Amino acid sequence: MAPQRIALVGTGGRALSFVEPILTTYHAPNQLVALLDSSATRRSYYNELITGRWQSARVPEYAPEDFGRMIAEQRPTTVLVCSKDSTHHDYIIRALHAGCDVITEKPMTIDAEKCAAILAAQRATGRRVRVTFNYRWGAFRTKVRELIASGTIGRVHSVNLEYLLDAAHGADYFRRWHSSMQESGGLFVHKSTHHFDLVNWWLDAIPAQVFAFGDLAYYGRANALDRGDEAWTRYPRYTGAETGHDPFALDLRATESFRRLYLEAEPDSGYVRDQNVFRAGIDIYDQMSALVRYRTGETLTYSLVAYSPREGMRVTFNGDRGRLEYYEFTGSHMNRAVTSGEFQHEHHGSAEAAGEWIRIFPHFAPSYEVPMPPAKGPHGGADLVMNEQLFSPEPPSDPWARSAGHEQGAASILVGIAANRSVVTGTPVRLDALVPLPPAAHRLRELV
Repeated sequence: MAPQRIALVGTGGRALSFVEPILTTYHAPNQLVALLDSSATRRSYYNELITGRWQSARVPEYAPEDFGRMIAEQRPTTVLVCSKDSTHHDYIIRALHAGCDVITEKPMTIDAEKCAAILAAQRATGRRVRVTFNYRWGAFRTKVRELIASGTIGRVHSVNLEYLLDAAHGADYFRRWHSSMQESGGLFVHKSTHHFDLVNWWLDAIPAQVFAFGDLAYYGRANALDRGDEAWTRYPRYTGAETGHDPFALDLRATESFRRLYLEAEPDSGYVRDQNVFRAGIDIYDQMSALVRYRTGETLTYSLVAYSPREGMRVTFNGDRGRLEYYEFTGSHMNRAVTSGEFQHEHHGSAEAAGEWIRIFPHFAPSYEVPMPPAKGPHGGADLVMNEQLFSPEPPSDPWARSAGHEQGAASILVGIAANRSVVTGTPVRLDALVPLPPAAHRLRELV
């Protein structure tokens, strides 16, 4: 079997988690044949890692305007898209029409028009699109799917999902290009796509209608001034500024990866990675809530807060034979140290201890915790399992159908896109009014 020839589009921090397995564990059945990025500095840094850390041959580099030449010269069979969210559709569509399959980082794209264009390109070409929803691949989340599918709590009628981003992780979305609705679709699309996809997959159901609220309640200049935090608004960026004890400060000189990928790349990328989270001009929400109705009748009540003192997820499923509760919490307040650029932990008491667990509450019987081995590896071991499916020539069979295609990718982002529209209009929004999914399908497994 000929090696899968992979062209990487986007050489930011996230792409490294794909490059490493391609060059190490799965180097025999895969060949990285091209790097494409707007920054020659970032491309060069990637090649330093490729030739130094992983002892592989230097990879040809291309600028975005050279995408067509890259395809012609390197003949990739797969294009791996890790660029800015607002550009995903362009590279996906051009790759499909060039005869390539596509692996894309989530979200597949950010608005209804771009989503419709991707689906049309896939239908026209018949090529494969895979979306890397690594949340699906975690052992605990897979166990939740198994318990629901086996009828442990009967038929599920409603789900409640609360996600908390702590004030270090959450703030990082407001330092970057993610803070622009035009570039990321906001957190309802960029971040919540993970959560909407999980619920779609857990229920094996297709979302139909969304009603939502969203606010910028904490970040942004006006909010800081209202709280009396004017001192934290006085510098447009953190690196090189006199930030004092500002807990939101991020020094791009503190680590090699920040310095090489972002600070040194500013002249040729124009991207400032450490913007002040309390500046004017941020137009995404930092707290959101949504009510989702599925084609099969279930409802999801969803909330996300991006400025919490702790981080984690609480999901509860109400079935006609009981209730399932899934928790994943860090149990800590995480602050990014000004001097080190790394996360540090300050432990505090909380309602739930740090950790991940599943508990079942049957009707008319005692509750019990579902025994699970400790989760290990990046994203709770999810990345290791997902990468095997992406890059192994003969991946093991997956009874839980965790690989997501273009229609499942659409089913996830359309919830967030509909939520954004609902916030603006103040009305419920039907997904099929945005981008029609197969009308006769009711279960997620019926989507590609």
